[in-house]
Amino acid sequence: MIKVWDPLQRLFHWGLVASIAIAWLTGEDGEALHEWAGYAALGLIAFRLVWGFIGPRYARFTQFIRGPKEVISYTRDMLNKREKRYIGHNPLGAVMVVALLATTAATGVTGWLMAEPERMAMLPEMPAFVAPAFADSDEDEEHEYGEYGEGGGEAMEEIHEFFANLLLLLIFLHVAGVIYASRRHKENLARAMVTGKKLAAAPDDIS
Repeated sequence: MIKVWDPLQRLFHWGLVASIAIAWLTGEDGEALHEWAGYAALGLIAFRLVWGFIGPRYARFTQFIRGPKEVISYTRDMLNKREKRYIGHNPLGAVMVVALLATTAATGVTGWLMAEPERMAMLPEMPAFVAPAFADSDEDEEHEYGEYGEGGGEAMEEIHEFFANLLLLLIFLHVAGVIYASRRHKENLARAMVTGKKLAAAPDDIS
């Protein structure tokens, strides 16, 4: 066994799992807890971005992010059940890491914008949102929602829900990928993210 995932990376991973789970479970009734879970997720994302440049080897983006050709080649090999084992993230796993980080950030930012109507004024003008908003809005509505009107708030809520649902789909695919890779290479990847240890590289593995 060798050490692969450092303690901070493991804390980030499970902290993000917890914050997303809390945010999802409190989306309807627990407004304050829902918001704080979202802020926690954004803070963890900010940490991971920094850690991806200054962290140890297997935490760094330069170690696991691959180009499109390598991702396609790995996918083709996986479909033919001849893909190599990677000690760090495999190319498809790297794509999922980026997708999860980006989608979680988008969900958190849109939620933050929704929390206070005046924050909508920080966005560049979006005519598609503004036109229906001004059609029936009065001065009180304009004051409450800023230049975006009520329609802008509703549109942002729809965007927030879209990213939240996309995040749920990505999490499902991520878990499915972890289960597949664990069975394919005969190692428990979820446990590795707890202990930080994985099987040492065999001659054909990529470290």
